[in-house]
Amino acid sequence: MTMVLELEANQTQVQRIIQSKALRTSEVHRNLLQYLAEKSLSGMADSLKEYTVGLDVFAKPESYDPRQESVVRMHVGRLRQKLAEYYRSEGVDDPIFVEVPKGGFKVTFETREIRPDGMAAATEETPQRGENRRVEIILAMLLALSAACALIFWIQLRHPKEAAAVGAPVTYGSADLDQLWGPILASNRPLMVCLAASNGVTGVGTASASFLLGQFLAHRKDNVLLTRSDLLSTPEVIMDNVVFLGPVAGNRQIQAISTGQPGQPFVLEPNGIRNLNPQPGEPEFIPDHEPQAGADADESLALISHVPGLYGNGDILYLSGNQISSTLAAVRALTDPTLASLLVSNLKTHDGRLPRFYQVVLKVRSMDSMPIEISYVFHRDLSAQSSLKPETEK
Repeated sequence: MTMVLELEANQTQVQRIIQSKALRTSEVHRNLLQYLAEKSLSGMADSLKEYTVGLDVFAKPESYDPRQESVVRMHVGRLRQKLAEYYRSEGVDDPIFVEVPKGGFKVTFETREIRPDGMAAATEETPQRGENRRVEIILAMLLALSAACALIFWIQLRHPKEAAAVGAPVTYGSADLDQLWGPILASNRPLMVCLAASNGVTGVGTASASFLLGQFLAHRKDNVLLTRSDLLSTPEVIMDNVVFLGPVAGNRQIQAISTGQPGQPFVLEPNGIRNLNPQPGEPEFIPDHEPQAGADADESLALISHVPGLYGNGDILYLSGNQISSTLAAVRALTDPTLASLLVSNLKTHDGRLPRFYQVVLKVRSMDSMPIEISYVFHRDLSAQSSLKPETEK
C-alpha cells in the first residue's frame, strides 16, 4: 500500500511540473519529462538508450544516428535546466524533488521534509522568494511589452499616411529593400501579417518582431491586416499576400499551409534547421546552440522563406526562428538597409538577377535575446522549382 501511495505521489508531482509555467511553453520538454518519468516509475529507465529516446520522443527515423545528431542530449540538458528553474520558483515548497541526474535518462524522486515552523522557513526563504518575485515582475513586463508592441503595430498600420511626411514619395528605403519587398508591397493584394501563436498566445519574440516590422511597413503599404496563426483561414491565404512571423514548428496552422508548398529544401525544426538537399560541404542538419554557462553571447538560426502563395497566387514570406533573437534577426535582415544589402549580394545570381523566390539561412549571435550579429550561411533559389507560375503583379 505504501508503494502504491508513493507511486501516485510521484505521478502527481510529474503532472504538477508539466502544467507549470516553467514547461508551459515547451511541448517538447513536457513530452520528454512525461516519457522519462513513465519509464523510470515502471523500472525501465536503466535500459533506455539515446537512440530509443530519439525514436520514441522525437520521432526520429530508424536511420537516426545519435553520434551525428545531439537532439536528445541537448533537450535532456535543457530539461534539467527547466526542472532547476521550476524548483527555484513555483516548486520551492513541493514535497517531492524530481531530477534527471547527468549521465543517464532515469528520473529520480526525492521526498523533501516540510518544516512545520512556517515562520522560520519563510524567514530563511525570503531572499529566494524576493528573487522569484523579481523574475515574475520581469516576465509580466515582457508580456505587457509584447501586447503593447502588437497594439502599436496595429495603430501604425491603421494610419499609414500619418507616419510619412505629407507629399513625400513612397519608397522602401534603399535599392536593395526595393528588390526584396517590391513583389509584395507593389502588389494590389492586401498584405496579411500573421503572428505565430501557441494556445492563442503570441510569444514575446514574435510580438517584438511585429513591432519592428510595423515600423517598416507603416508608410510603405496600405491595406495591411494583422492576425494570429490560430485565427488565420485558408481563404485569407489565397486572397492576400502573407508574412508569417515566428516559429513554424509547433504551429499547426502554419505547418499545414507550409506542407502544401513542396520544394523547400530548408525546414525549421524545434532544435535547428534541416537541410533536405545538402550541397557538397553542407551539413544535413544545423542545430541551434543552447546558451552555455559563462558565455557572452548565444547562437541560433533564422530562416527566411519567400515562396509562391497557394495555387501560385501572390507571395508568402516566412520569417522564422526558434528563439526570440532569431525572429527579430529575420525581420532586421529584411528591413535594415545595410543587412538588406548583404542579403541581396548573396542572393543575386551570376547574371545579377535577384531570385523571385528563395530561402536563406542566417546565423544569429545575441545577448539578452537581442541580435548583435547577423551573418549569412547559405541560400537556395526556388524560382526554378516553382511548379506554378505566380500571378502577374498589377
